[in-house]
Amino acid sequence: MGINIANVALRLVSGSYILNSGIGKLRLPVESAQEIQTMVSNAVPQVQKMEPAVFGKALAMGEIVVGSALLTPFIPSRLAGLGLGAFAAGLVATYLKTPGMTESDGVRPTPNGVHMAKDLLFAGIAVALVFGRGKHKTKVKEVPVKKDKKDKKK
Repeated sequence: MGINIANVALRLVSGSYILNSGIGKLRLPVESAQEIQTMVSNAVPQVQKMEPAVFGKALAMGEIVVGSALLTPFIPSRLAGLGLGAFAAGLVATYLKTPGMTESDGVRPTPNGVHMAKDLLFAGIAVALVFGRGKHKTKVKEVPVKKDKKDKKK
């Protein structure tokens, strides 16, 4: 089983960040959970039906699961990338659909949206993990060298 250093770097950085974020949300005050829930409901209206405390715990656990999967070496990079991709899709949708986060073009962040625009990096990392080349072996093939007639006479 080979190690792809590029995948290790992508998984280590994103996994550590997301895991830390999830652990930090385990004791999220209800008011903070409600603020995040309101933002997320712009992209996923169904979350508004949840109690804010339950939403906060579910968010924390989701981040812990995704971060842990990225940091667990025996989980294939493509599978970890799919989990990260689903997580990133929710983050990007929240960023794009929350009023005041983007400029009038709907993409570039406003000063209030910069803290969420960075989540686009997770989407890029997910794409790299899912569609990257993964493990590959390079075989070196020897090509016979033809000798000219001058070399044969010597």
